[in-house]
Amino acid sequence: MERKIIRTADGSVTIHLPELDEQYHSKHGAIQEAMHVYIEMGLRFENINQKSSISILEIGFGTGLNALLTILNGSEHAIQYTGVEAYPVSEEEIKSLDYPDNLTNFKDARNYFEKLHNAEWGQQTAISSIFDLKKRKQDFKDIQDINAFDLIYFDAFGARVQPELWTVAIFEKMYNALKKEGLLVTYAAKGSVRRAMQEVGFKVERLPGPPGKREMLRAVKN
Repeated sequence: MERKIIRTADGSVTIHLPELDEQYHSKHGAIQEAMHVYIEMGLRFENINQKSSISILEIGFGTGLNALLTILNGSEHAIQYTGVEAYPVSEEEIKSLDYPDNLTNFKDARNYFEKLHNAEWGQQTAISSIFDLKKRKQDFKDIQDINAFDLIYFDAFGARVQPELWTVAIFEKMYNALKKEGLLVTYAAKGSVRRAMQEVGFKVERLPGPPGKREMLRAVKN
């Protein structure tokens, strides 16, 4: 399938799949979207932000943008970060991802970004003194973690192109993977997605979305 690097409205890039008319991040701004959905509404949410140690699961490690922003904005926490990805981006694509150039207010952005992508798949890697990463090459349907995470970044391709990733069966796995009162955040806001979350036991709230999107969802494990 053809893959193109395109520039988004905030100046950062993303990967576009013309055949699906889908991209890894919002065309309205890749960094803006990730900061709003996963950092502001997830990492900085009171239930999470008050913890000194946080375990995070990312569904769709992709370009590594969410992991990079978490390192740069989570310095008050010790973070265990697990990124699940069935189809890792290529080395050539990684070279074209200019996120560190758009995050110049963080002096270590490029160093961390390179460490994230150089980390061996399946191995626990110290990216910094307070951030450990484990990348798992795995289909989402094969996730079996139980009571393991405080926070899930659910960043799979949209339900329009991959509806099988937004089902009751998948969200049951997410619910099981979270600790009690754990949090899941996603850019999605479809009614079918919200109902699937509620069916497995999540308490779900609609929140204002990132630029270009009216709403997003945040779910808490009861």
